[in-house]
Amino acid sequence: MSLFAEARTQVQFYDLDPMNIVWHGNYARFLELGRGALLDRIGYNYPQMAASGYVWPIVDMRLKYVKPARLGQSLAIRATLLEFENRIRIGYRISDEAAGELLTKAQTTQLCVDALTGELRLDCPPEFIAKVKALHDPR
Repeated sequence: MSLFAEARTQVQFYDLDPMNIVWHGNYARFLELGRGALLDRIGYNYPQMAASGYVWPIVDMRLKYVKPARLGQSLAIRATLLEFENRIRIGYRISDEAAGELLTKAQTTQLCVDALTGELRLDCPPEFIAKVKALHDPR
């Protein structure tokens, strides 16, 4: 069973570039919508991360633009947890909601950093791992 969540958004005028397609820099915001939905499902979104004493900077983001998104288009953003024991790695698929056509594939990697010391951890906090495992194996 893969752990995923979905979010939806609609392309607005302010998302566009001079070619009347979504400006590439706005895709990071779309990924954040998907990531937020996934972390909410896990029960460990940014407020819970901060409360546990950790911050999770994105250290790598990769995007593959398959087709452009356009004004008024409804987008479905699916975020799937790919890795969670030493880092958080999430895969994304942004599709046209109506047609189901793939528009963009992406991936982000986040590392765990102690909020007080700024030191990088080489593992994820046990409470995060427990929450993920509980969703994988809900006995």
